[in-house]
Amino acid sequence: MAQRTPLVAGIDSSTQSCKVVVREAATGRPVRSGRAAHPEGTEVDPQRWWEALSAAAADAGGLEDVDALAVGAQQHGSVLLDDDGAVVRPALLWNDGRSAGAARELTGELGGPGAWAEQVGSVLVASLTITKLRWVAEHEPDAAARTAAVCLPHDWLTHRLAGGAAAGAELVTDRGDASGTGYYSAATGAYRTDLLERAFGARPRLPRVLGPAEEAGRSAVGLSRGAVLGPGTGDNMAAALGVGARPGDVVVSIGTSGVVSAVSDVATHDPSGAVAGFADATGRHLPLVCTLNAARVLDAAARLLGVDHAELSRLALSAPPGAGGLVLVPYLEGERTPVRPDATGALHGLTLETSTPAHLARAAVEGLLCGLADGLDALVAQGVPVHRVLLVGGGARSEAVRRLAPAVLGRPVAVPPPGEYVADGAARQAAWVLAGGDEPPAWSLGGEAETFEADPQPAVRERYAQVRELTAPRP
Repeated sequence: MAQRTPLVAGIDSSTQSCKVVVREAATGRPVRSGRAAHPEGTEVDPQRWWEALSAAAADAGGLEDVDALAVGAQQHGSVLLDDDGAVVRPALLWNDGRSAGAARELTGELGGPGAWAEQVGSVLVASLTITKLRWVAEHEPDAAARTAAVCLPHDWLTHRLAGGAAAGAELVTDRGDASGTGYYSAATGAYRTDLLERAFGARPRLPRVLGPAEEAGRSAVGLSRGAVLGPGTGDNMAAALGVGARPGDVVVSIGTSGVVSAVSDVATHDPSGAVAGFADATGRHLPLVCTLNAARVLDAAARLLGVDHAELSRLALSAPPGAGGLVLVPYLEGERTPVRPDATGALHGLTLETSTPAHLARAAVEGLLCGLADGLDALVAQGVPVHRVLLVGGGARSEAVRRLAPAVLGRPVAVPPPGEYVADGAARQAAWVLAGGDEPPAWSLGGEAETFEADPQPAVRERYAQVRELTAPRP
């Protein structure tokens, strides 16, 4: 009788949906996949995540035959639990901005942005979990008083898979996701419960932090009963694991937001707040820069010109480098890096010569890439080595983005095959837990990356920087 091939599943519980991939544990060969939608909004009952996970698993043909699974999920969301393990209130998600005032308050209380960067690796912004907890403590004291434990979305889903409080399951997490809370230091590998108490007025129970390949228990639900559970991680950490990023690799992701992150052996502490000092899912670090404006810049330009994305790309590639001096600063939704929440987009350098669809298309693509190049510069300024740039996300499907990226970023760019990188990374972690060892299995996820090269165009960056500063708010 032929021996059955071990299978692993990776779960991506993102803001908008839940994706499930099933792969062969040894090789990473894809077997099947499924997905289900999440509700809209910036606060969500975690039960809806569980319902979506169940639906996505069914869409993937079930998980009864998998030997191990792990969860990658949106970072920062605050899940509050009572003494019985029940959810106290809907989880406030990373994109809920009501805690911006709390971030400012806490920053001032500790002595400024640099103090937080020194203590936990990141300057406080409204997305971090600790600011959500301060908001709840101030605005919903009854909910705060009922809170016995705090965890993150991936922690809660792993806990549910293990049977939850009713089965005596332990709350667990990993360094990667914990590093985005604002009360965990990736540099020291320890919680800062003093900072948690400062924000929340109490020290609720926190998940135990597991090692990168440490077993989180066994699934105790019919979905995948008996399967080994990986520790799971945050979405950015899982994505880096999914594309096989190594020290010296920078992953530039162009999705709803733009993310520039690097696997590094060195922790960062950026007092400017541009670089968040996160950990990765392998025991290393993942310094990360996030911009608000990414793929939707291309959507807006295509809509403005009345063309589809293929035509937008063709137009952009037909215009000269630098778009003849036309610059788009693409702060269409304000901006996080640099911190300009009230900014709008700006188009500068419009002349009779540059008032063509091709020039505007080129300016849109270059403006998007210049914002990401600023993020790359911020990583380099923190001493992060850069040997290879990996370009991923929906925006990487644009031919113009792929062709112009090396010129703007000043480095060759590798574009991996399209994939569900977060779910793939979670699956790879599950395979690592199953196999053991010091490093995750070396999977080849669907082919080799395509490399794009071009002569650097520093004049494009210089012109963009001039216009970017023209649009800066006056002191």
